[in-house]
Amino acid sequence: MKAALIIIGNEILSGRTKDKNLAYLAEWLNEIGIQLYEVRVIRDDENEIIDCVNLLRRKYNYVFTTGGIGPTHDDITTESIAKAFNVELETNPEALKILQSYYKEGELNEARLKMTLLPKGAELVENPVTKAPGFKMKNVFVMAGIPSIMQGMLEGAKIFLKIGNKMTSKSIDVFMPESYVAEELSKIQDNYPEVEIGSYPFNKEGQFGTSLVMRSVNLNVLELCASDVTEMAKKLG
Repeated sequence: MKAALIIIGNEILSGRTKDKNLAYLAEWLNEIGIQLYEVRVIRDDENEIIDCVNLLRRKYNYVFTTGGIGPTHDDITTESIAKAFNVELETNPEALKILQSYYKEGELNEARLKMTLLPKGAELVENPVTKAPGFKMKNVFVMAGIPSIMQGMLEGAKIFLKIGNKMTSKSIDVFMPESYVAEELSKIQDNYPEVEIGSYPFNKEGQFGTSLVMRSVNLNVLELCASDVTEMAKKLG
């Protein structure tokens, strides 16, 4: 199972806001056996959102978007998603009922009512934090950009997701540079196409080395690969 993430927001691209959703979503998806394959960061631009959503929803099992579903004028994600699916926006009765129950009399103003306008055919994704729901259109999940709200929405999205095989990882640290292990590591990678092998330099207490990280959904193959990597490291000293 493969997924993509679209991070929407001018404030992300300007550096004003630091994205915290990518790392959380990647780990969360991995725990339920879905691999995050691609991430795009785009502006609050209708055409950009439409084109990106339509491209990625055909390419991956699931697409997640974050940002742009609030009550302000620059929150255009919901309307853009509707156009991507060629449907109209309409007041979602269930979303309206949720917000009517949450806000006190007089608090559900025009701006907040905007969050009940969803694409026709959308299914709600529960928001346990501020109650204004996210939504799902086929394989696209549209969620808030605020990390605490997005994380809560993921639990609501989980009921719609088909669980895959969990990715398991193993790592071995060697106190030698990447160049020392590159040739032999490449040979091992060729022998284990089911395993993703990466090498990452580190500096621990003044000692330089390389972390060799192996990831696979097949635990037996992962164990064999890790054994070969360990033997390689010993052979290289």
